[in-house]
Amino acid sequence: MSESQGHLRRSIGLVSGIVFVISAVIGTGVFKKVAPMSAELQSPGLVLTAWLLAGLISLAGTLSNAEVASMLADSGGEYVYFRKIYNRFFAFLLGWTNFAVIRTASIASISYVFAQSLGSLITLPATPDSLATINLFGLYPFDNLAVKGIAIALVLFLTVLNIRGLKMGENISRFLTVTMIATMLIIIILGLVSKEGSWANIQQPSVNFDAEKMSGGALASAMALACLSAFWAFEGWNNLGYIGGEIRNPQRNLPWALTIGTLIIMTVYLLMNFVYFYVMPIDEIIQVHESKNGIAAVFAVKHFLGNGGGLAISLLILVTTFNCTSSTILLASRLFYAMAKDGLFFKSANYIHPVFNTPSKALWMQGVWSSLLILSGTFDQLTDMLIFASFIFYGATTLGVFLLRRKMPDVVRPYKVIGYPVVPALFLVFCAFLVINTLINRPSEAISGLLLMATGLPFYAVWRKRATV
Repeated sequence: MSESQGHLRRSIGLVSGIVFVISAVIGTGVFKKVAPMSAELQSPGLVLTAWLLAGLISLAGTLSNAEVASMLADSGGEYVYFRKIYNRFFAFLLGWTNFAVIRTASIASISYVFAQSLGSLITLPATPDSLATINLFGLYPFDNLAVKGIAIALVLFLTVLNIRGLKMGENISRFLTVTMIATMLIIIILGLVSKEGSWANIQQPSVNFDAEKMSGGALASAMALACLSAFWAFEGWNNLGYIGGEIRNPQRNLPWALTIGTLIIMTVYLLMNFVYFYVMPIDEIIQVHESKNGIAAVFAVKHFLGNGGGLAISLLILVTTFNCTSSTILLASRLFYAMAKDGLFFKSANYIHPVFNTPSKALWMQGVWSSLLILSGTFDQLTDMLIFASFIFYGATTLGVFLLRRKMPDVVRPYKVIGYPVVPALFLVFCAFLVINTLINRPSEAISGLLLMATGLPFYAVWRKRATV
């Protein structure tokens, strides 16, 4: 290219890698998803089991991903892995789906919750009916305009910050992650020693719980659907691979950061959800879900810490959503840069800022598309399809562990998945079960997810002609 460019620099160490894993994952799920999971399973014990199961499965996926990452670490993460394990087309499908749905809808959704949380603390102006009722192709882009405007402003602000250097994004994540984890640990401790807490709440199922109905195949199906909610809270652990080209000693630091970060997240999630049930009966949490107008964590913390606790957790949600939005913006942009570098994305995204050494044009494309998703109001529907699409690709990465061991048996593997072949095989089985179960029980979301993946086919037909081999 004639345009002056910089280059990506290896500046991320192990601690920063762990911070990025945590900050890219902990967003809204740990605060919101306990309510729909409670409505699905009707039992605190089953809900906590679902969180544990989702955590263990995510850990199995992380361990499997880590082996591949330790061999093939480079900017672009799974896109790079898929090009080497499978082919250009499947790698493109991964990248396009992340741009069209997975990462951009995540950014839109998390930033929107940030704006909603801010709106619960300050009064935002109401949208005039003349704007709220404008219908464009069945969408109402100006409805709830104040919240959407704040969400878009956040995305664009964080895009600018992350353009100005990896170090700035790293420093933001470090400070906010320490603040976030410390606050969550304080809430956990105060909840466990609260006089409002009771083991009876943990042991008592909902008044509507039917033990006979919730057994066998029905229980397995309900557990899988509940795990879909929990997986949204774990979504993003693989994002670190996207900056593989900017991690020092990636063969060692990348797999360890993935593993340690996921273990920390899993522990915090289990403790937070235990506290929710410890201080509140499950039926009150289910009521939050049925009201469709609240965040379960806010109600639970208010229950034992009063209005001051409610304010504290509202501020915590602001911190986590701000942090998660920033990290997702930073990490995912490297995927689109890697695609453009191969000729399988918009050509201008193949650009590194000469001063800040960041993929600035890929960051802007991602920010603009995320903002349009916010304005459209469709991101909630997109995130329902997100986990289904994600697990297709998670399964493909894990299958790559087996394929690479056959194709490249003599290549040095700095990190080998613990419990091979059992651990990756179990993760593969679960990926297949989750995809099939979603197709059967939520066919509209699953088919819509596949159709969104297919929207990239016309682009691929054009771009493959100029893609590098």
